[in-house]
Amino acid sequence: MPLLRRARAVAVSVVLLASGSTVASATAAAQPDPFTAPIASCVQPGPTLRYLVVFDQGTSQPIAEAQIAAACGTSTVYYPQISVAVATSPDPTFGRRMGADRAYSAQAEAISKLNGAVTRKKVDETGMGKASRGGAVDRTVEQWDMDLIRAAEAHAINNGSRDVVVGVLDSGIDPSHPDLVGALDPGLSAGCATSGRADSSVAAWSPTTSAHGTHVAGTIAAADDGRGTTGVAPGVRIASVKVVDDDGYIYPEYAVCGFMWAAVHGMTITNNSYFIDPWVFTCQNQVGQRVVYEAVRRAVDYSSDSGVLTVAAAGNSATDLSKPGRDSQSPTNAEELRPRALDNTCLVLPAQLRSVVAVSSVGADKVKTGYSSYGLGAVDLTAPGGDRKQVPDDAVDGCVLSTVPAGYDYSCGTSMATPHVSGVAALLASVHPEATAPQLSRMLNDQSETLPCPADYDLNGTGAQDAYCMGYSEYNGFYGHGLVDALAAVTR
Repeated sequence: MPLLRRARAVAVSVVLLASGSTVASATAAAQPDPFTAPIASCVQPGPTLRYLVVFDQGTSQPIAEAQIAAACGTSTVYYPQISVAVATSPDPTFGRRMGADRAYSAQAEAISKLNGAVTRKKVDETGMGKASRGGAVDRTVEQWDMDLIRAAEAHAINNGSRDVVVGVLDSGIDPSHPDLVGALDPGLSAGCATSGRADSSVAAWSPTTSAHGTHVAGTIAAADDGRGTTGVAPGVRIASVKVVDDDGYIYPEYAVCGFMWAAVHGMTITNNSYFIDPWVFTCQNQVGQRVVYEAVRRAVDYSSDSGVLTVAAAGNSATDLSKPGRDSQSPTNAEELRPRALDNTCLVLPAQLRSVVAVSSVGADKVKTGYSSYGLGAVDLTAPGGDRKQVPDDAVDGCVLSTVPAGYDYSCGTSMATPHVSGVAALLASVHPEATAPQLSRMLNDQSETLPCPADYDLNGTGAQDAYCMGYSEYNGFYGHGLVDALAAVTR
């Protein structure tokens, strides 16, 4: 799924959330207050849906849970640190009772827009069951991406510290893969992709329908043991934080759960090779979407304030993120998402949040891949994500080789570029254990290899530029501050 595209439908009828909030007046004093309506007035036609609920900062858990119950809902989990809850309700009026500016169901959005269509899962090009089995064979010669960022040279100096933990917020990590078993910390792993509440059982954080998380994990920390592949920082620990459900979706309540789990459990870095459903662009000025934006922003900020560096993929829609727009169609039904009207309140989450390191993708020639999103001020760094049109050697695929359940496979995308940055950040954190998350971010910028804008970006040979790179050599819209450099990370 390089960066998980939308493609799903569910044949269920859902009553849409109200677009406005009710204002009480003196003449309406005789009407029941929806926030204190007796439970007996609740209806249960189903389906039971999940909601994110945002409260005023400082709201206590008893008050939050009481308001949810009075609105005909049940609290699944409450995060008092950020005053955000995940709730469920079978009552279609729950959103209206709580208020459209406080409660929103991304699940309902996806279902209602695709009512009656054929059910499909989101596309995942890193598929389960198609892996090549490497056995004891050393496949590092196929890892052109590691050569590009000088990872092997870095390993001669520093492999990374066991004190550093990278949380892989993704589709789960294979706990039995020989290249990962030494790095994976089951005690710090959890699944968020069922209810939005963390579940630390092995079944909850193991992969089920997607190899994506295992592929990402291998790029970060696959063992340097002369077999299979080797990660950027093979000496660090990784944790599986599952935020992708079995249909391939990352609903906002899953991501909030993942960020909070990483913060509470003291992780150093989180890798986020996804964008949050049900849109590519989440708009702060749209009813419902602003609930999602606020909840995710609070969770990321809390994670950052707790010392966690958040690294995220810029996306595979080849979009200029400096000119954001609303989704042009239902994002859960789109293979060809592009922004519609320009709207500078619309952002890709989590990549475009203030404290997040956003990553674009390059191929073997160190040129931005055609699919990678970009944008001056939106992209911080770049890393190898691969392109099958660019084959660095006759015997090597142009995509990135890494671990998947039962073996190894190639995949391309900004999803694949992002863990290279997380791995280099892990090396930096190993060398500088006292560094804060903002300091690690600045170090990433400082150690990167400058990549100027290409003089000609005509990928298809049509005579027209496929995208326009704005900025200057040291900082531009294609590459941000440049290409990460593992060797520089352990020597400067």
